[in-house]
Amino acid sequence: MGMTDEIQPIFIPQCNSFPPNADSQARILILGSMPGCESLRAVQYYAHPRNAFWKIAGILFQFDSSLPYEERLRCLREAHVALWDTLQQCRRAGSLDTHIRAPRPNDIPGLLKKCPKICRICCNGQAAGQYLKKFFPEIGVEVRVLPSTSPAAAMFTFEQKLQIWRDALTLPCECE
Repeated sequence: MGMTDEIQPIFIPQCNSFPPNADSQARILILGSMPGCESLRAVQYYAHPRNAFWKIAGILFQFDSSLPYEERLRCLREAHVALWDTLQQCRRAGSLDTHIRAPRPNDIPGLLKKCPKICRICCNGQAAGQYLKKFFPEIGVEVRVLPSTSPAAAMFTFEQKLQIWRDALTLPCECE
C-alpha cells in the first residue's frame, strides 16, 4: 500500500449538552439524550422547527410556543418543569441518537440534590431513557420514557404524542 492508499481515520464530532434549565421548585425533569445539530447550532433546546417539543409544552402549560427562547424556558420553570439532557458529552455524526458514540452522562443525581422537589423524570425518547438507566440504574425517582418529540420519531402521530405527554406531565407524581 502506497502513502496515498493509507486508511484515514474518520472524524466524529464531539457534542456537548447545555446547562440545565431548572430551579429549586422544579417537580418534573424532562431529559433529552443530546441536542441535535440544529439545537447545537442555535444553542437552544429543541431548536429544529419540526420538533414537537415546544408545541406540546406550549399546549400543556398554556404558553405561546413561538415566544422567544428565554421566555419559553421561563414558562417551563414557572410550570415547575426542569429541562436537561441525560448526556453531557458524546461523539456523533449528525443528529440521530443511533449515531452516539463515547457517551458521558450529565450529573443527574447532583441536579436532583439541587432540585429536591423533582419526583418524576420524563425521558424524551428511548435513547434518553436507555442512557439514564445505563448510567443511573437506581436513580430513586419515578421515570417515564415518552415518545420522542423529534421529527425522526414518526411512530406516533402528534395527537398521540400530545396525549402521552399530557398524561406524564399532568398526572400527580407517585410521591404526592
